[in-house]
Amino acid sequence: MSFERTQEKLKILADAAKYDVSCSSSGSNRKNTNKGIGDATGMGICHSYTEDGRCVSLLKILLTNHCIFDCAYCVTRKSNDIKRAAFKVQEVVDLTINFYRRNYIEGLFLSSGIFKSADYTMERLVAVAKKLRLEENFNGYIHLKSIPGASDELMKEAGLYADRLSVNIEIPTKEGLKLLAPEKNREDFLKPMRKVQNEITQYQSEKKIIKSTPKYAPAGQSTQMIIGASGESDQQIMWTSNYFYKKFNLKRVYYSGYIPISYDHRLPQLGTDVPMLRENRLYQTDWLMRFYGFEVHEILNNDHQNLDLEVDPKLGWALRNLQHFPIDVNKADKLMLARIPGLGMKSVHKIIQARQFRKLNWEHLKRMGVALNRAKYFLVCDSRDFERRDLTGPQLKSIILQNSTSKYQKILSPQLNLFE
Repeated sequence: MSFERTQEKLKILADAAKYDVSCSSSGSNRKNTNKGIGDATGMGICHSYTEDGRCVSLLKILLTNHCIFDCAYCVTRKSNDIKRAAFKVQEVVDLTINFYRRNYIEGLFLSSGIFKSADYTMERLVAVAKKLRLEENFNGYIHLKSIPGASDELMKEAGLYADRLSVNIEIPTKEGLKLLAPEKNREDFLKPMRKVQNEITQYQSEKKIIKSTPKYAPAGQSTQMIIGASGESDQQIMWTSNYFYKKFNLKRVYYSGYIPISYDHRLPQLGTDVPMLRENRLYQTDWLMRFYGFEVHEILNNDHQNLDLEVDPKLGWALRNLQHFPIDVNKADKLMLARIPGLGMKSVHKIIQARQFRKLNWEHLKRMGVALNRAKYFLVCDSRDFERRDLTGPQLKSIILQNSTSKYQKILSPQLNLFE
């Protein structure tokens, strides 16, 4: 095939893959052995930053944008009038190796539209990973998008060659999926996820007894859902996430704001993109659930079904629950310290370590990096009285927002003066 045709395919199928955001850091520890190429150890994957500040990248493409389904929210839906293309298995292998040798990428994220059948498509995704591992001796990061409805046998094989697997559940609720993708069945998404979870559990168990047990999806599995296409509240979205985290032990759930791509009476109208701030608030809530000890019902409930876009969800919870404050940083346990707005987990750990040697005052907290513009209203320490002074939640919110805005304007003012 000509170079020009390969370039055209790459342009089409890389552009189609941009809507999939569930392809970030891995946590994989696949090491380079036997003089192979690539190494997934100790680094994240995708166009993002690792903990030590390095920017890493991967080849992110679809195997094909042909699809047998007509999901209303999807750019590759079969009724959409777009250019279609498909890579052969060997073409993806060659592209990956050539890009890696030129230092363009550090791994591969491979997804696909569904053509012919789920198993037919999944076979080809697995074949790419298998060729890279066995024929090219490639030890770089590989993330395969699992195809809903694929057989258990293919899912088992996929995990032997990929570092991470993911099945996008696409729409947060069963009702939303039925409305926008009536040809799809929710169970088809759950089946491969369940298989991967069982295989990971089995691998971890066998590894304790037999050290040479082949790795199985060492970076786990993730999923993604589209936000704003089917009208779910933030409460419904986060309960869905909570279910998948607890039921399938996922590494990550990703939230992708719906971008109108064509007219359909079942969807929000063109020009009504989901604000990125809503995505951000959902990620913050997700973080609070996974690392700060919050339950969904504390942040989102029938009285507060959607997140406040003006303040982060931890501050929003604190403003609605002022009866828990002020918290004494010299006495409170880890869980309560983590609920103080302005305190991240690093600050919490610093506080717990430092207070073993002395009582902490305002200056100590400042040096630890505590965001005092918020935290001072919710805590007491060894050198300062409580700041809130009987303010209500709405009053306190107004003060915090005003201070934040003033600080932001102060930062911007030198640049603005240049244009006055």
